[in-house]
Amino acid sequence: MPNLSERDVDRIIEMAWEDRTTFDAIEAQFGLSEKEVIKLMRREMKSSSWRMWRERVQGRSTKHQKKRNFDEGTFKSTRQKNISLNKISKR
Repeated sequence: MPNLSERDVDRIIEMAWEDRTTFDAIEAQFGLSEKEVIKLMRREMKSSSWRMWRERVQGRSTKHQKKRNFDEGTFKSTRQKNISLNKISKR
């Protein structure tokens, strides 16, 4: 595992919690494989938080680039433009 600053560790944890940030993106930015991210999360988090995170990401297709059914970005509803132009949202 590369030598990481406290700021890098915080960012990796943040990225690992994000549903749409893949392990591949973490590896590209910080050089950590999925297994190394799991080790880091286990080491840095309280055990209850780590268990919750593992339950959350285990088998989640959005955390693995090859399992995704979209290339990039976040989900945007086809109705988003209509919702955004709603007068209520402009108050």
